[in-house]
Amino acid sequence: MVQPWWPLALLAVIQLCDALLCVKPVAFIRQCLTDVRFPERFWKFLPPLKAAAAAGLIVGIWVPPLAVLVSAALVCYFAVAVSAHVRARDFGRNLFLNATAMLVICSATLAFTVQTA
Repeated sequence: MVQPWWPLALLAVIQLCDALLCVKPVAFIRQCLTDVRFPERFWKFLPPLKAAAAAGLIVGIWVPPLAVLVSAALVCYFAVAVSAHVRARDFGRNLFLNATAMLVICSATLAFTVQTA
């Protein structure tokens, strides 16, 4: 078991909330996806993907290799998100508050998990 477990649980809660906000994307998420030109036909895959990440993080509390895998996958996901914002020249709130902040949180969780696993 990963000790302390709260960084994984906190990131899981964030991911689950994000999944719920993506079911019928709220305005700021819809605008973010539109700004980076993420095809609308793929929007429906975001909620299950984010919910699966949340579940993987929770199970990862007891299965440390899974916690490392899911944390690394989230780092990759948000690295791609940051690059999508940069490519779209979206240098505002979406880049810095959403994508970059989540990249930092996921990277810190990954570093912590690797260290304690």
